Amino acid sequence: MARLTVRVTPRGGRDAVEGWSADEAGRPILKLRVSAAAAEGAANAAVIVLLAKALKVPKSAVRIASGDTARIKRLDIDGVDDAVIFAAFGAPAG
Repeated sequence: MARLTVRVTPRGGRDAVEGWSADEAGRPILKLRVSAAAAEGAANAAVIVLLAKALKVPKSAVRIASGDTARIKRLDIDGVDDAVIFAAFGAPAG
């Protein structure tokens, strides 16, 4: 299982992975944008679909561990490790 921190921009016009950034403490964060609004969990569902498709895992393998209502979310992803995440999205800078 891999743990991934993402920053989500809801109503971003399209569903896409924007690349890596860092939080204020210097930890890597994967930036995502989804076209869905943040209302009624639609953006969270779009994040799960986007990451499951990019990582070639079932949607059920992607869970929001924390940050359900925040832009910064921590996700648990079954069936992958950091190497798979870096292969899909590149390695974070730094």
